[in-house]
Amino acid sequence: MKNASNVIQGEKEESSDAEWNIDQFEDRLFEILSDPNGRVSVAKFKSMLAFSGLRDTDPRLKECMTNFENVLQLNQPDHDSKNTDYYGGLSVDKKTFKECIQDNIILISKSLKNDFIIPEWQNFKQEIDKIYRNCRNNTNGNVASYIPQLARYSPDFWGVSVCSVDGQRYSSGDTNVPFSLQSCSKPLTYCMVQSNDDNIERVHKYVGHEPSGRSFNEISLDYQKKPHNPMINSGAIIVSSLLKPELALPDRFDWTTKMLSKMTGGEYLSFNNAVFLSERETADRNFALAYYMRENKCFPEGTKLHEVLDFYFQLCSIEVTCESASVIAATLANGGICPMTGEKVFNSAAVRNTLSLMHSCGMYDYSGEFAFRVGLPAKSGVSGTVLLVVPNIMGICLWSPPLDMWGNSCRGIQFCQELVNVYNFHNYDNLKHTEKKMDPTRLRIDTLSQDVVNILFGAFNGDVSALRRYYLLGLDMNIADYDGRTALHVAAAEGQEQAVRFLLEMCNVNVNTKDRWGFTPLEEAERFEHPEVAKLLISSMKKMEHPETD
Repeated sequence: MKNASNVIQGEKEESSDAEWNIDQFEDRLFEILSDPNGRVSVAKFKSMLAFSGLRDTDPRLKECMTNFENVLQLNQPDHDSKNTDYYGGLSVDKKTFKECIQDNIILISKSLKNDFIIPEWQNFKQEIDKIYRNCRNNTNGNVASYIPQLARYSPDFWGVSVCSVDGQRYSSGDTNVPFSLQSCSKPLTYCMVQSNDDNIERVHKYVGHEPSGRSFNEISLDYQKKPHNPMINSGAIIVSSLLKPELALPDRFDWTTKMLSKMTGGEYLSFNNAVFLSERETADRNFALAYYMRENKCFPEGTKLHEVLDFYFQLCSIEVTCESASVIAATLANGGICPMTGEKVFNSAAVRNTLSLMHSCGMYDYSGEFAFRVGLPAKSGVSGTVLLVVPNIMGICLWSPPLDMWGNSCRGIQFCQELVNVYNFHNYDNLKHTEKKMDPTRLRIDTLSQDVVNILFGAFNGDVSALRRYYLLGLDMNIADYDGRTALHVAAAEGQEQAVRFLLEMCNVNVNTKDRWGFTPLEEAERFEHPEVAKLLISSMKKMEHPETD
């Protein structure tokens, strides 16, 4: 809390305008959230954050949530913190509210102003959920059985987790069930090997970067007597030998898991020893690969073959969940910076190289078809995992154990294809003259005319959440269209009582404004027979005429 507070304090000292803007935002936020008694419901505040995609467990909100918890402890010392609704009816006054949120005000203001990469998060969630349900009906494929422990996964498991580069989160299905990374560890260890610029060139002295056109575990090398790329077993084994070779095996594994933990932002990461033993017990092909490569002098000098293989099997046996793996994918989408912590895990060149190989080689023998149909970097694993990266936007983890003939999750592949059918995520969807798809990153408030459309449309639909966002953005809620009709005119004519109440009580709009035909909002409410709205407008007019009675 001290560090975050210092950052904000530094920003305030740097610019008096910034200080005024933050204070103004805090005041406005309190105004729209407070009840008639001048208090803010903590549950209501949390729901507004969730609306934009933030979770109250977000580590970037730790200070704010701790402050609220401390207030709750003072007021309700016997509360049950395990209760998901333990804030219950807790409400705070203005001073307490501002003190509680000030440490994380930058993130909170971005959230409530819709300043995240996906501004219309609820609409995006609905589309993702629709695709998730479509894919749930896919019963094709079989669970991998060549590693006995993997055969124990239920074919009914199906989970989808999304993490944007701004830390917006969405999950559906079996997203907290642990599963092993398997081949999804390959791009991550490849990225780790390139932890400094010297290693970027060094790694490709031993491993190529071309699609192999062969099975992922085939005993073969390229024309230079090197593994074709780091995304197949032979290449991944070589990469394992290059990863912190100066350390003893236990220390190498410890270092790797710490790096992975940074990628997950501290979320779930574990190790499944049963899977590791099962991997090693059924590793004849990988042992044959390793001996074949040693015969062809593929390894760096001094490599201990059995130690490297054990390390490789351990990496494949690291466990994650859909939730934590989506943060890993988002870290890659964010150029190596974990969106949940802001920590720089990898340099951008290493991430660029990793995404390039995921795009061309990440989906086994289906990689070319996947690049053609989906056009995004991805990596699959035989546990049923697909890590999908939408660069600069989000990371997605898909998990469903039944696999197709290439070893990719059947539901995962379907999800990826349906996703790019809806959104312009394919690498070449933004070419001129291509069919227009939805762009979830498009800002809906970018010109004056768009402001008018958005505010009036929100009033027409009675969308108070939308009106609240526009007000927080500092838009003029009295803005009128060509015909002089304001949001209050539209809300009154449509009988949107809650929208009218918000515009009058929170935005203090002009109740007597007239459109080009001379109609006031009251006359619109009466003309279209909305008596309750008319009462609100009359009451507001009386308060304006006799403010001393307010």
